[in-house]
Amino acid sequence: MAQHGALSRLASASARHPFITLVAWLIALGVAGALALGGVGGQTLFERLKSAAPTAAGQAADGSDVLAGTGEATESLTLVAHGIDPTDAPAIAATAALAQRVADLPNTALVDPLAAPRLPDGSPIPQLAPLFADDGNGFLLTGTVSGTDGGDPDPATIDDLLAELTTAADELRAQYPDATVEVGGSTLLVDSIVHMSEQDLQRGETVALPIALVVMLLVFGGFIAAGIPLVGAIAAIVGGLGALFGFTYLTDIDTTVINVVTAVGLGLSIDYGLLMVSRFREEYRSGGEKIAAIGRTASRAGRTILYSGLTFAVASLGLLAFEPRLMRVVALGALSVTLFAIVSALTLVPALLALSGERLVRPGALTRIPGLGRVIARFGDVAPEEGVFSRLTRRVQRHPALVTLATAAVLIIVGSPLLTLRVANSSADALPASSSQFDFVETLGDNFSEAASPRIALVTTTEADAVEWSRSVADVPGVESLGTPREIGDGWRTVVHVDPADGVRVVTDIRADQPAFDSWVTGTDARTVDLTDSLLRGVPLAALIVCLGTVVLLFLMTGSLIVPLKALIASALSLGASIGVLVWGFEQGNFAGLMGFDASKVHGVDVLVLVLTFAFGFGLAMDYEMFILSRIKEALDAGTPAREAIAKGLQRSGRIITSAGLIIVVVFAGFATGDLMVIKQLGVALAVAVLLDMTLVRMLLVPAFMTWQERIMWWAPRWMKRLHARFGLREG
Repeated sequence: MAQHGALSRLASASARHPFITLVAWLIALGVAGALALGGVGGQTLFERLKSAAPTAAGQAADGSDVLAGTGEATESLTLVAHGIDPTDAPAIAATAALAQRVADLPNTALVDPLAAPRLPDGSPIPQLAPLFADDGNGFLLTGTVSGTDGGDPDPATIDDLLAELTTAADELRAQYPDATVEVGGSTLLVDSIVHMSEQDLQRGETVALPIALVVMLLVFGGFIAAGIPLVGAIAAIVGGLGALFGFTYLTDIDTTVINVVTAVGLGLSIDYGLLMVSRFREEYRSGGEKIAAIGRTASRAGRTILYSGLTFAVASLGLLAFEPRLMRVVALGALSVTLFAIVSALTLVPALLALSGERLVRPGALTRIPGLGRVIARFGDVAPEEGVFSRLTRRVQRHPALVTLATAAVLIIVGSPLLTLRVANSSADALPASSSQFDFVETLGDNFSEAASPRIALVTTTEADAVEWSRSVADVPGVESLGTPREIGDGWRTVVHVDPADGVRVVTDIRADQPAFDSWVTGTDARTVDLTDSLLRGVPLAALIVCLGTVVLLFLMTGSLIVPLKALIASALSLGASIGVLVWGFEQGNFAGLMGFDASKVHGVDVLVLVLTFAFGFGLAMDYEMFILSRIKEALDAGTPAREAIAKGLQRSGRIITSAGLIIVVVFAGFATGDLMVIKQLGVALAVAVLLDMTLVRMLLVPAFMTWQERIMWWAPRWMKRLHARFGLREG
């Protein structure tokens, strides 16, 4: 009997001993939550996070190493002042007093350009020219703390330097109220981004969870049934965060990973919880004892969850094929939360089902509210034999070829902006205005072109090489001007000024005709090019892992070779369309007013968003593929004709797919309200991908294509059929 399979036995055991199961989960999650969020025994997870622009091996990194030199490790903080005459006596006195105080700090040096002599014409000496504003009405003070004996700089000394610079900034603001005076540096920028990541996480949950609860109340008509999927989601998220806390002792974890884990945990767990609760109500109403109904639920819906989770895990495993560390860390986070989502659906949810029992199948209190009860009855989780989805499927089946081609054409048209795709690094370009470092970064970039982090810089080992290379680079299309070669570290750096929208192309053009002597192209746009090239090198292996894994899993589930290939094509169309929307909305600026960002600061789609959208968008799409296929296959195995099985499968799974899809769209839309551009773009991309997949793909394209090609849909070579008969994963 099917209910005696491994998944059935696991769920039944959890249901027979619900309090033991709950206590075990509470202990595990209590430990995970205490470590990750409470900082028991040390720092919290957020305090252990890192935040930096993702990098890859290449010219940009090598050139930066040359400029960094071979000395001790350092940490720098900078005071930027604009709107103050550098020759003004009070300003000179204030900076001199600061230099005197900083001199008392160990292993710390302050570069004060106001104290340096000037040339006879009153201009600054060339070595210090970058420390003065382009218009001459401002200056930079940079303090540097050095490590000793090969170690890192002392954090306490860095804090003392920050305090001195902050005090000096307050004094200058008091003396020059119309000036802009800010203190910044890489450490402060990291702290700001981590803080915004926490705020985005809280905001996303604040938006998503209440709306998700409302949707589930409409689906189930009661708070108990609606609450069970949310409990499962909270368990998966806390467990995933606990796992990430452990990973911080093995590798650096970026702030972005937290948002990914939370969004994926909410999406998958709510999907799985909805499916389990819905199937339990169906099985319990069909007759039999409660524990037996839970066993049958796990045997059928649990099998779908296992396949779905494994497919999402395969999509996450594909990220391990990429070189950048961030991709591998995201993969670890996604795999962790997926594991917790599967286990919670097969153990925690059955325990909650056992404790809830008959209350889950009785009409909830909301069904007795006039008007609302009728809505819940029409939108309820247990679908009738005939309804909206079966009627829609039968209409589609009248002209399956036409619907298939028309739907594919719509998706291709929506995805057409993909042809103008430009990649960008949104972390560097689009720092949110809510960041405490925004004014510092903007003032530095707008007024100190030679001191700000350059978009493109030429690095050589000699001044003569730098001058020679500059002459040829000046003729490259898109180059607006070049700075003066300056000696930094062990090399010479020449800043190349370009329009930010052209930076990536200019880097590629410069490198296409690079000189024979030692030379490197570095800078923000060069790092983006290196990162993109690195990710492209990983695409073939990642695609092989994802496609092969998906084909194997879907074949083991269905016994068909055509069904997996159809799933890959359908997912590619929906993901391409979602990237097209992303290009239209962000790169072309059409979402700027709606989503509150400065379109002039967004020069393309973040390269990381592209990779994560394809990985996680594909995994989530497979969720719905599994939901539909499991119901269609169930009908086929019961002897239902193919066309009727498709209609029944859509009717039985349509409501859950619609409900789960709406919740996931809300979850990702909630995270799209955050301030960090990479999270905003990822939230929009995944929300659109899920929306397209649950409507155009699952309601139209899938039933139309499966009907059109029904004669070959369940085909596989004989040798594969024998493999499926022997190794096909099934309960019972």
